[in-house]
Amino acid sequence: MSRHPEDALLLAAFEASASDLLAYLSRRVGPDDAADLLSETMVVAWRRVRRLPDDPERARMWLFGVARGTLLNHSRGERRRWALADRIRSHVSQELSTAPADAGAEVRDAISRLDPDLAELVRLVHWDGFSLTDAAELLGVPASTVRGRYQRAKVELRAALSVEAPLA
Repeated sequence: MSRHPEDALLLAAFEASASDLLAYLSRRVGPDDAADLLSETMVVAWRRVRRLPDDPERARMWLFGVARGTLLNHSRGERRRWALADRIRSHVSQELSTAPADAGAEVRDAISRLDPDLAELVRLVHWDGFSLTDAAELLGVPASTVRGRYQRAKVELRAALSVEAPLA
């Protein structure tokens, strides 16, 4: 049994209108997103239950108004996601067009031949921009351990990347 009379009114209004609301949302966003939007509509309606009209027809129209607001929020979110995806694609295509395909391949190969812990430390510091202290925290080891590992990684990378001078 419901604690508040508004809850019972909302439940009745929702039961009477759920299939129509789902059809309304489906026609606008397709069946995949419609059920999620119907759930969001119900949550929003529940939060605003005190505004629910007593008249069943007005309550139905109120629910459609809530569904419309939910749909508008969804549309704004979709536009923001598409705009972000476009910006990311543009940035990535610029990066790819300016760097040769094999740029850094020798370094990446040398890093991949390191012990996995050393390789991850090098990536954290040089690719992700973490300080040695931050990398130590992230890896869950003491900073002194990370400093020692980093020195060992630098020595191994120098050896791997050095070009032997021709013998005279």
